Amino acid sequence: MKKKKFSLDPPKILVLGFAAIILIGAFLLTTSMATVDGKGLTFLDALFTATSATCVTGLVVVDTGSTFTIFGELVILTLIQVGGLGFMTFATFFAFLLGKRISLKERILLQESLNNMSIEGIVRLAKRIIIFTVLIEAVGGILLSFRFSFDYPIGKAIYLGFFHSISNFNNAGFDLMGEFKSLTDYASDPIVTLTVSALIILGGIGFIVMNEVFEYRQTKRLSMHTKIVLVSSSILLVLGTILIFVFEYDNSKTLQPLSFLGKTLASIYQSVTPRTAGSNTLNIPDLTHPTLFLIIILMFIGASPGSTGGGIKTTTFATLMGTVWSQIRGKEDVIFFRQRIVYETIYKALTVTTSGLFLVITMTMLLTITEKGQDFFMILFESTSAFATVGLSMGLTPELSPLGRILITFTMFAGRVGPLTVAFAIAMRRSPDPFRYPKGKIMIG
Repeated sequence: MKKKKFSLDPPKILVLGFAAIILIGAFLLTTSMATVDGKGLTFLDALFTATSATCVTGLVVVDTGSTFTIFGELVILTLIQVGGLGFMTFATFFAFLLGKRISLKERILLQESLNNMSIEGIVRLAKRIIIFTVLIEAVGGILLSFRFSFDYPIGKAIYLGFFHSISNFNNAGFDLMGEFKSLTDYASDPIVTLTVSALIILGGIGFIVMNEVFEYRQTKRLSMHTKIVLVSSSILLVLGTILIFVFEYDNSKTLQPLSFLGKTLASIYQSVTPRTAGSNTLNIPDLTHPTLFLIIILMFIGASPGSTGGGIKTTTFATLMGTVWSQIRGKEDVIFFRQRIVYETIYKALTVTTSGLFLVITMTMLLTITEKGQDFFMILFESTSAFATVGLSMGLTPELSPLGRILITFTMFAGRVGPLTVAFAIAMRRSPDPFRYPKGKIMIG
C-alpha cells in the first residue's frame, strides 16, 4: 500500500508560519545585541514582544524606545512588516525576485492569507500589495520625517518618521517616543495627526479595496464588498469622532486644555486608532468611561478583511446589522446596494462574532484570576485590545504576571490569524455531512 503523503491544509500552514516567524523574532530579541543593557530580554518578554509585533498589535511589556538598540528596533520593524502584509505575500515577492513560478498550492495559500474571495488574479494582487505598501509608507515616512525634523536631528527624524510610518500603516502602534507616551506630544499637530490617521485608515481598509479603487478609472465599478467597507468605515469613523468629542469635551485631562482645532484633531485620531492601530495622542487611562467603552466596541469591530488590522471586521459587523434590520422589517433577505447577502455569509459572520466574543470573555475571566486586584474594566479593555490586535492599553500590560502575559500572547496570536483559522488548524480535516437531519423548530426571543 502506498503511504499517504504528509500535507497541511492552508489554515495549518498559516498558523505554523506565523508561529515560526514569532519564534525567530523572539530568539533574536533575547540576544545581547537587541537591548541597550546588553542582556537581551527574557524569553517570555521576547515572545510577548515578537508576538505583538508579528500580530501587529502594539501591546508592550517594556518601552520600545528606551529598551532596544537599533538592531532590536529593526527586528521589531521587520516583524511588523512581515506580520502586517502576511508571510505568504513576502514569500511570493521573493519568488518573483528569484524568477520562480507560483504553484497552485501557493496561490491557494496566498488567497487564504489575503482573505480574498477568488484565486483569480491573486498573484497580480500580491504584486500590487507590495507596490502600494512601498509607496504609502514612503510618502508617510517623508511627511513624518519633515515634521520630526523640527524636534530632532535630521538623521533621527528620518528614522523616527519611517519607523512610525511602517508601524502605523501596518496598524501595529509601536512607537519610539519613550516612557509609554506614544504620540501624546502631537495631539494638536495637524501633520502628525492627519498623516498617521491616513496611514492607519489605508492599512485598515484592506488591499482588495485599495486595488479596486485604484482600478476604478478603468473598470468604473466597485464590488459590494468594497462599497460596504468604505461606507461602514466612514460611518464608524465619523460617529466615533463625534462621540469622543462630546464625551471628552470637558475632561480637563484630555480635550479641555486644547484649542477647538486640537480637540477636533485629537477626537479624529482617537476614533481612527481603535480600528486596530494602537498608537494614541490622548492618554488612555485619563479618558472617561463612556469613551473607553466606545473604544472597546470600536476595537472589537476592528478593520476590514484583507487588511493589516484585526477585529471581527467591518463587513462582519455590517452583515450582522443588516440581518437585524431585515428581521425587524420582517424581510427574509439581507440587501446591500441592491444585492442579496447569501446565508453562508451570514452564518460565517455569526460564527466569527461569536468566536471573538467567546475568546474575549474567556480571556477576561482568566485574567481576573491571574491578575488579582486589577480593575475589571482595565482587564476587559486589555483582552479586547489583544484580540483585535489594537495595542491600546490602560496601563495593565507592563504589570501583567507571567501567566497573564502568556494569556495575552495567545490572544494576540489567535486574533491575528483569526479564531476560526486556529480552530480549523486544530480540528481534523473537514468533510461534508453524508446526510441531513429533518428540520426542527425552537422558540427564539
